[in-house]
Amino acid sequence: MSAVKSVWQYYAPSREILLLLEVFRRMVNDSIRIGLVNDASSLRKLSLLSYNQLAHYDSPSRYKLCAISRAAGILAARNKSARRGFPTRTPYAVRQQLVSCYGFKVRNGWLEIPVARGKRFSIPLTKHVLEVISQPGVKVRSFTLTRNRLSLCIAREVATVECTSTVGVDRNLRNLTVGNDHQTRHYDLSKCVKIANATVRIVASFTRDDTRIRTGLASMYGQRRTARTGHLLHNATKTIVAIAVQRRTAIVLENIEGIRSLYQKGNGQGRKYRGRMNGWSFGEAQRQIEYKARWVGLPVIRLSRRETRGSSVTCPRCGERLQSDKKLKRKLWCSGCRIVMDRDQVAAVNLARRGRVRFARSRPLIEAQGGAVEAVKGNPTPTVIPGVDAPKLTQPTKS
Repeated sequence: MSAVKSVWQYYAPSREILLLLEVFRRMVNDSIRIGLVNDASSLRKLSLLSYNQLAHYDSPSRYKLCAISRAAGILAARNKSARRGFPTRTPYAVRQQLVSCYGFKVRNGWLEIPVARGKRFSIPLTKHVLEVISQPGVKVRSFTLTRNRLSLCIAREVATVECTSTVGVDRNLRNLTVGNDHQTRHYDLSKCVKIANATVRIVASFTRDDTRIRTGLASMYGQRRTARTGHLLHNATKTIVAIAVQRRTAIVLENIEGIRSLYQKGNGQGRKYRGRMNGWSFGEAQRQIEYKARWVGLPVIRLSRRETRGSSVTCPRCGERLQSDKKLKRKLWCSGCRIVMDRDQVAAVNLARRGRVRFARSRPLIEAQGGAVEAVKGNPTPTVIPGVDAPKLTQPTKS
């Protein structure tokens, strides 16, 4: 199984690099314009239409191909949104960046990329980046440059971990609950809520009349909030995956798509409550768990919305619907078993059981194919390089 992830660092750009970033952005926008005019979104058709028209740009030909690929990915995403009924705007690349999988070399701790014919620009790699890309079996597939950041897309072949059981992950606003019939564990994320509240309070205190300055300051504090929240989630998800590998348990994730529609204006909740729930980083927690599990070969089972329904209100012992009481807060009681249970632990146990049923159905197919593939229905395909492998993007299967 091929696993892909990225590692990044800051760098100091030269004048040539800044010019190349701007040229790449313009080539992407020209390719998008050509694709919209000719109703072309596939990489092959867009390349035939755009490549000759990009000849006036002073850029290596390899970057022209990557710009066309980037434009094809943007157009494919726009078409997908249109098919799903979402309103779309005319796409336009605003951010300066360079994405390429051709012509670069990693040599003696430096990344060398071509900027013109016979001329290369070298970027010193940090100690952390060198440690990651020097791991056995790791290959650098592509690089992405912005005005101050370098990101390397790396890949390696990993053997799928043979799991003997499953563990459910219940994502909540203030915690991640992981467990099964044998053991459950809470990972406290209440600090994420405090960080979000503090950021909202600081941004609301701005009294500058200049909208541009207020927007810039709000963006700075928003990025700081995202970084701090991401670090807390990283520590929790890293531990979850490590323990799952040690115990050889597949990770089961619930499907909570569309949950934000419960907290829209007019649904009866207060403004502060809706703000807290809409700032919930449940998607980031899933993203981190999935790529970290894939990097070590651990299967991840994504339940459908039908399989997820009722996971936190169904008694794991008798199957009866649990009853709530305001005095019990996040605890529920079962009228049949006469016991009180934590709703987060109940959800984790039920998710593990439902995932175990799906995992048991897939095992005969895995054994028939020699264990070479991960035969769990609904799992995503291996991550592709954004903007480079645009035509390889596939539609996820619905469970």
